[in-house]
Amino acid sequence: MEVGKELQPPYAVVKKPHLVKKGPVDPGIRRGRGFSIKELEAVGLTVKQARKLGLYVDTRRKTVHEWNIKALKEYLEKVKALSK
Repeated sequence: MEVGKELQPPYAVVKKPHLVKKGPVDPGIRRGRGFSIKELEAVGLTVKQARKLGLYVDTRRKTVHEWNIKALKEYLEKVKALSK
């Protein structure tokens, strides 16, 4: 990463709502409002710590997606590398 550029926090990615009238079609994914509390706990963060790091938190969402956990782990590694 170049010197002088800020580290941008990742966005949560969630599944789109399933529409009954469309049938059994996979609706895809979209950008979410924030990471769920369970996703934050999986990487060892609290809500307060995540917000201090600039991450958005959606306290209403209960789902846990592996791709969000992976994105959080990569972001935390980059933050630790920059702090050293």
